[in-house]
Amino acid sequence: MTLAIQTSTTSNTQPNQAVVAYLQQLIGFKSITPNQAGAIDWLEYQLNSLGFDCEQFTFNGVTNLIAKVSFGEGPIYAFSGHIDVVPACAEHWLVEPFSGAIVNNAVYGRGAADMKGGVAAMLCATQKLMVDVAHKQGTFYWLITSDEEGEAEYGSLLIAERLAQQGIQLDGCIVGEPTSHVQVGDTIKNGRRGALSARLSIAGKAGHVAYPDNTVNAAHLSADVVKRLTNIDWQQDEASSNTSLQVTGINIANVVDNMVPAHCEMTFNVRYSHGYKSADIKNEIQFALGDLANNLNIEWERPCESFYTAHQGSHCLLAQVEQAVLNVTGNYPLLSTSGGTSDGRFFANSHTQVIECGVRNNTIHQVNEHVPIADLIKIEQIYTKILSNLFNG
Repeated sequence: MTLAIQTSTTSNTQPNQAVVAYLQQLIGFKSITPNQAGAIDWLEYQLNSLGFDCEQFTFNGVTNLIAKVSFGEGPIYAFSGHIDVVPACAEHWLVEPFSGAIVNNAVYGRGAADMKGGVAAMLCATQKLMVDVAHKQGTFYWLITSDEEGEAEYGSLLIAERLAQQGIQLDGCIVGEPTSHVQVGDTIKNGRRGALSARLSIAGKAGHVAYPDNTVNAAHLSADVVKRLTNIDWQQDEASSNTSLQVTGINIANVVDNMVPAHCEMTFNVRYSHGYKSADIKNEIQFALGDLANNLNIEWERPCESFYTAHQGSHCLLAQVEQAVLNVTGNYPLLSTSGGTSDGRFFANSHTQVIECGVRNNTIHQVNEHVPIADLIKIEQIYTKILSNLFNG
């Protein structure tokens, strides 16, 4: 295979050089969670030069940015995203993973798709919005963190809390996560399933394997627990948003083959429909295991609540995003709540609509993560159309 590798934009991308150059710049910041590595500083400079008022704050090593521009009375919308990335080592990469090099008309690098490509396209769309503000209405926020790929304890959660403390209620939030499947714009997320992990300690009674009547085999109990957990009927699942419970580990620290094990540790994760909240999931599981309670201890970990944005009669952000995708691609997007969790959950509530829309996710977190230049251009066009519709009244 012949590879055309370069580290700068080329003549065939001249009309859209900015989005490519911005993505290359962002990839060059080695912003592995939670280190912003200068990426948020750079974004703040860019937004400030466009007329945004910027506030940057750091907590426990996490850097957050709230940028705001107001055009007067009107709705309040936000772009939300992250500049942190998962680690990458150079082995097996076609190019250095933080180079932003172009290979066969695609920008390669850690974070190219998740989600520095979205941030670069959002910045270009924002620049176009700010060319003429005379007839704009409303307030526009940028909400950026360096703590999405990690524990997400001090990033968008704190941004949302700070907005609430200031009495700011968003009407809608567009998250630039990579949501597309085969073509840019073919899928957007109007919600996300929740996630909940658990660590389950199973207590038995040790003894000689020749006298099982004098023992309680923790390994056998674990088999019963797995059967019960995987047979739960999730009756509150919403259409196209199914709950899945997956056992992720079973550990029995028994070093001899003639002793019944007295202890077993199990871990599992639940990805649950927006028909549930985490408290409901805990209740279902505890009910299924109720008669084994004396032998079990459950520690719940990493709760991520579900959220969902439905169509509404007026000022519908979901409809605006759908229309923008149709205008740019010629097709309506598929609505989905699949995949992992996202920071959208921190901004979603009964008033704030949250929609995720971004580039393809087929290479995220992988060796040779990349985004085609044509995809960057298309998502920028979608964002530009969305902003025009939202703030032009």
